[in-house]
Amino acid sequence: MKLLVALCLLCASIVNAAEKPNIILIFVDDLGYGDLGCYGNTQIATPNIDKLAAEGQRWTSFYASGSTCVPSRTGLMSGRHPALLRSEPLKNDPGALLPAMLNREGYATAILGKWHLAGYPKDFTTSPMHPLECGFDYHFGTPGSNDAPGPPLQTRDAFDQATSETWKIPLIRGRKIVEDPADQSLFTKRYTEEAIQWIQDKKDQPFFLYLAHNMPHVPIFPSEKFQGKSAGGTFGDVVEEIDWSVGKVMQAVADSGLENKTLIIFTSDNGPWTVFGPHGGTAKPLRGEKSTSWEGGFRVPAIFRWPGRIQPGVVNGIGANLDLYATFAGLLGSNVPSDKPGFLSLDLGPALFVGAPSPRKTWLYSRGVYRSGPYKIHEVTRFPTDPDTRKKKPAIQHDPPLLFNLETDIAEQNDIANHHPEIIARLQREMKGATGD
Repeated sequence: MKLLVALCLLCASIVNAAEKPNIILIFVDDLGYGDLGCYGNTQIATPNIDKLAAEGQRWTSFYASGSTCVPSRTGLMSGRHPALLRSEPLKNDPGALLPAMLNREGYATAILGKWHLAGYPKDFTTSPMHPLECGFDYHFGTPGSNDAPGPPLQTRDAFDQATSETWKIPLIRGRKIVEDPADQSLFTKRYTEEAIQWIQDKKDQPFFLYLAHNMPHVPIFPSEKFQGKSAGGTFGDVVEEIDWSVGKVMQAVADSGLENKTLIIFTSDNGPWTVFGPHGGTAKPLRGEKSTSWEGGFRVPAIFRWPGRIQPGVVNGIGANLDLYATFAGLLGSNVPSDKPGFLSLDLGPALFVGAPSPRKTWLYSRGVYRSGPYKIHEVTRFPTDPDTRKKKPAIQHDPPLLFNLETDIAEQNDIANHHPEIIARLQREMKGATGD
């Protein structure tokens, strides 16, 4: 206990000695655990992201709040678990969202890219869940994913033949549509140019930049400069363009003299959509993909860099994107909306800044799937839709639940349920407590 108190005090003194840091959160769409060089990929070149990881912390057990787009962003922006919102959706209190909290702390706030917390209203520009209603000062991007609206049946064939004309996505600045349909091959380039300019414009005040790339969500579109460049095919082209973007953002921070004042975070919203073959990535060595309850659906790359504040290294402890809310609040001495249903965000500051163990020891993936320490149970397993018909595959219930030791079996291949009924019983009790069931 004395050691924990000392670590927390040390963490607080380190942060308080600094000015409010700028925060750049680079959030990509459907990038898999195994799609980056620093996570073992040998086909896709990601030197800038690898450099970010070498100069910062690379987490190996970091989770998205959901295995699909909207739940993940719900957790990220609210600190609340998407399965535990009950009857209080985010639209009931947009002032409790992450950008609003940072805005109240004096931060200039911007979102560039995909939002996806307003659904697809007839007129997104007037939605009460528009980013400008949720704490962002500046907005440039798309209402949601780059596959909506699209062809009536979004199958593998439709992605094989995709063009910006068949996937008519509007590009919006603030409340004004600037291009419809937008040229999707320019999304990454445009967001990067906007990010560089915004960093330069806001360098004299604390800022929060949420760079939420549409890519590499299907349909995938690299710009002309990156087409045919990657050994990883078109998907690799798109990821290598995102890597270029990360390099440009890092350079803009350096050129503005802000490196030691800026926390940069890179992570993905969920696992890869591997069922779409060359249009999707890989979660290897994990099992599963987007929309599944396996590790490959939820466990994602996560990199934190803040020179002089974060010591480079690899963190094997558990973290989640919904923990960023409490982590940022802890940096600033701000309050968190702990009274909101499902608020589970934990401050990762001790792990980031003083090398303490992560405070997170458990993770609720979704109802029926839970991790405590190294052990994970599946009372249910879920699957992606069929890529050719887009029909939903039924979930499978397990009684007794499947049990895996993720420290010795990261690929979830060896069910040890028959040997450890006492561990299953303990995890089920913990999960019941977490969900309030």
